[in-house]
Amino acid sequence: MNRNEKEKIFKEEILPYADALLTFGYHLTLYDSSAEDLVQITLEKAWRNIEKYQLGTNAKAWLFTIMRNAFINDYRKKAKQPTVIDIDEAIINTDEENNGPLSSYVDLREEMLENLMGDEITEAINSLAIDNRTAILLCDVEGFTYEEIAKITKVPVGTVRSRLHRARNQLKQKLKEYAENLGYKDNRTNS
Repeated sequence: MNRNEKEKIFKEEILPYADALLTFGYHLTLYDSSAEDLVQITLEKAWRNIEKYQLGTNAKAWLFTIMRNAFINDYRKKAKQPTVIDIDEAIINTDEENNGPLSSYVDLREEMLENLMGDEITEAINSLAIDNRTAILLCDVEGFTYEEIAKITKVPVGTVRSRLHRARNQLKQKLKEYAENLGYKDNRTNS
């Protein structure tokens, strides 16, 4: 495959999913800068391995698999490294937190998701265990099938189903009061 063919495939098949990758990356890492780094790593790996991508297959699932694997590999690498703290940086950050500039920090991910879902929903999703959160995001936000999620997460379809069931029940509990405050009623309860 020559460079022009690679560029065409990358531009047409891969780049349209950059925003979806950023959203998924944020929910994996919970930090904007880490999510951006994860997207960059994912796109670099996709570029290097573009010959392995089969035209006409699900590019989004392929990219999410790359991202998930990159996230896990980075997590494992960091878990093996001791935590290094720059004492001067810690003192500066503590002073700034007490004086207010960081306390007025606007969370960009909230702005990004503001039109999609309320803060309560975002917080509830982010409070789920990573496996359950990943299942919910891939299924209910990104629209992947159970089979696609199983391939992305490298677990059996039955595990995907149980994670989704658990995650949805946890979200239901966490968001019950929020829904009631918006005027929704649970018609399944007896009066």
